[in-house]
Amino acid sequence: MPKVVFHKAGETQTSDVPDNANLVVRAGIRQFPFPYLRYQCGMGKCATCACRVLAGAEHLPPPNWKEKKQLGERLEQGYRLVCQLWLTHDLELEQEA
Repeated sequence: MPKVVFHKAGETQTSDVPDNANLVVRAGIRQFPFPYLRYQCGMGKCATCACRVLAGAEHLPPPNWKEKKQLGERLEQGYRLVCQLWLTHDLELEQEA
């Protein structure tokens, strides 16, 4: 079970999530990281769920075309679209307030 550490607005939340969990889907059904994660479309079109990966990036797949289009240069700064990720390993994220 992956452990997610989520930082936002000076607060830190930590929880275990099931294997292959998508955090936007979980927030949508009011499970962790609800209500902390900001998201909107869940399809990679709006970038509202963009987070900077602080740890665990080596276990994520390469950015897909939606992430490349929406995030551009922010990818180099470690940002990913959480709606496009299914977690299989521990991950530490930070989302701007």
